Amino acid sequence: MLAIAPGVKVYLACKPTDMRRGFDGLAADAAQVLRVDAYSGAVIVFRSRRGDYVKILTWDGSGLCLFAKRLEKGRFVWPPIVDGGMRLTAAQLALLIEGIDWRRTIAAEEAKQPIFA
Repeated sequence: MLAIAPGVKVYLACKPTDMRRGFDGLAADAAQVLRVDAYSGAVIVFRSRRGDYVKILTWDGSGLCLFAKRLEKGRFVWPPIVDGGMRLTAAQLALLIEGIDWRRTIAAEEAKQPIFA
């Protein structure tokens, strides 16, 4: 399980990435494609061409961390393949990593206080 601290920015690269790339190659992709500094503490998510494999790059303060996940069945839900990227919330990232359609999630309605007469 990957825990993301509140307030951390999560970036999603919309275009497929060569999954043979490691730390330096993905950091360069983040700078060129997303205009994000990989050493800023942001979480940057990349996907494979087939869509069943993701790599997540982040800086933890002492070094770059690279996490990977491959789904045995199905594919990760991804936005349309376009240049650039998009921002996600930590909750949306958690859903994406689990293979759940994060685009259809709706924030829960605020609980209403009961009115006592």
